[in-house]
Amino acid sequence: MGPLRPAQAAPALCHWYFLGTMVYQKAWDLQRAIAREVADGTKGATLLLLEHPPVYTYGRRAKAEDFLVSRDALEALGAGVVEVDRGGEITFHGPGQLVGYPILNIRDLGGPLKYVRALERALVGALEDFTLAAGTKDGLTGVWVGEEKIAAIGVRISRGVTTHGFALNVSTDLRWFEHIVPCGIPDKGVTSMERLLGSAPPVDRVAEVAAKRLGEALGLEMARVEPSALA
Repeated sequence: MGPLRPAQAAPALCHWYFLGTMVYQKAWDLQRAIAREVADGTKGATLLLLEHPPVYTYGRRAKAEDFLVSRDALEALGAGVVEVDRGGEITFHGPGQLVGYPILNIRDLGGPLKYVRALERALVGALEDFTLAAGTKDGLTGVWVGEEKIAAIGVRISRGVTTHGFALNVSTDLRWFEHIVPCGIPDKGVTSMERLLGSAPPVDRVAEVAAKRLGEALGLEMARVEPSALA
C-alpha cells in the first residue's frame, strides 16, 4: 500500500524534532499545545521524537488487572504512572525506547484506521532498514517480530488532529514490562532491537530512519528542525 495522501497532491511539509529525553507530562503538554495550533490551521504537521524517563501510561481500555504490582510499587522502582486520553491499555516508556508523537490533521488521509496502519507500515520499514523482519498481526495493533511486540501504538484524534503515537523498543530494559500486562495482551511477549540484533543503534539514528519512513507512509515531506525552534 502506498502513502495515504493522494498521488496528485503535493506532499505536505512535516517538521520533525528529536528532543532527547523529556519528562512525560511535559511532552504531553507540548503535544496538546501543538495540536491546538494544528487544528486551528496556524501550524503544520509536526512529529516529536524523544525518549522518556521510566513511566507507565494507561489509556481508556486499561483494566486494573493489567497492573501486576501496585502503583506504589511501580513508583518505588522509580517509574511514574500516568492516566492518558489515548486508546489502548497500559504500556511502559523509558530510556532506550524511541517514542514518536505525530501531530497532524488526518482528514485528508483516509481516517483513523488507515492512519494507524500507516504508522505500522512506517515502523516495519524502519526495522527493515536495520535488517529486522517485522510485521503486523490480524486483530492486534502494533508491530511484531514473531510472537513478541517490538513497537506499540496508541493514538487519540480530536478535531481531526492526532496526538500520542508509537513506542519502538530500541535498547529498552525489558524487565520493566514484567510488572504489567503490556497492551492488555497476556499471551504475547515484548522484544527490542537490542535483543534481536545483539546490539542496538543509537536512538537518534533510529529516529532519523523512522521519520523518513513515516514521511513515505503518510505522503509527507519531512524536514528536521532543531528543538530550540519549538520555544
